[in-house]
Amino acid sequence: MTRSALYLGEPLRTEEQAAPHRGWTARLGRLGPVLIAVPVVLAIAVVSFIVTDAGEASAPQSAPTRTVATASPSAVSPVAPASAKPSPKPAKPGWIAVDPDEQKARTAAFFARRPATVTGRPVKVPEFHATCTVSHHADDDPIVFPGLPGASHNHTFWGNKTVDSRTTAASLRSGATTCNPKQDRSGYWIPTLYRDGKVVDPDEITVYYGSRLKDPSRTQPFPYGLRMVEGDAKKKSDPNGNRFWCAGIGGETGRSKDGVFPVCAPTAHIVRQITFPDCWDGRHLDSPDHQAHMSGALHTGVCPRSHPVPIPSVSFVISYKALSADTDGITLSSGNSFSMHADFFNGWDDDALAARVRNCLDQGVKCNAAGGF
Repeated sequence: MTRSALYLGEPLRTEEQAAPHRGWTARLGRLGPVLIAVPVVLAIAVVSFIVTDAGEASAPQSAPTRTVATASPSAVSPVAPASAKPSPKPAKPGWIAVDPDEQKARTAAFFARRPATVTGRPVKVPEFHATCTVSHHADDDPIVFPGLPGASHNHTFWGNKTVDSRTTAASLRSGATTCNPKQDRSGYWIPTLYRDGKVVDPDEITVYYGSRLKDPSRTQPFPYGLRMVEGDAKKKSDPNGNRFWCAGIGGETGRSKDGVFPVCAPTAHIVRQITFPDCWDGRHLDSPDHQAHMSGALHTGVCPRSHPVPIPSVSFVISYKALSADTDGITLSSGNSFSMHADFFNGWDDDALAARVRNCLDQGVKCNAAGGF
């Protein structure tokens, strides 16, 4: 028996601390053989306890009335042979991983596509877009609260008409869409806007897919089922200022009584633009906070090494033409104006999206909703 096994959790005694017991040695001289035999027997018992059946532990039977069960061979976990391929580590909670082999094949197939002949002129920010109308409202959020109907604040949805708390990537394959082109069955949603307690829907919604990277030619489609959230529903203020602004002749003429929303000229109206990151980690469809798998480009116009895959930058441009000179009493279902945020759940037809990214973004030109030049 080793010292560590004998004295685990108990301090070792010094030679001086053991000295008072030496006087007993003479009295017990005749018991010497017995004292020698007992430790030997105990040592054998301990060794048999520690190592039996090639390392499987088994307790010694110290009394005939006690039975100690030992593990049967079938209950022992098999040991994988050294040559076996290790099992992949399970994804952490909240992380949804892509199949790396499938993603590699998709990327190779995409860049093997021959782009269409460009008939337009190169632009600084290449893009294509979808025009959409409101589909429905619900207290659902299949990204933040999947499978929990009514768990969220109210959202205004457009795109796929079937989106609710139970929406999955597979369910987006079916269902009509309120967007043009019809190949875009993605789910889009934002907090519902109210004025004096009544819902105010956007009059126009345009979703732009563009690239602001220094070299857009390596932009590739995001994978089917990618989901992300931009903004913070819990935000109470923003050091960068309010993102609602007035579009149209005359622009902004003042602020609402609470100082949060702009007051527009009669010939202008309120607009909100929300832009998502354009760099992806290449490994996950989602993350615990629905943002960590995404990143914005560096100031140099390239993606960071942590998120090396350039993808289209999704941007919602939301117009509220009913909101102009009178912007008092406006609130969002999520709170004040700074709590505005947006959700995107990719449901594009794979080929239609790939064609637009390859023909438009990778070639640095602007395309229409149909993907033409």
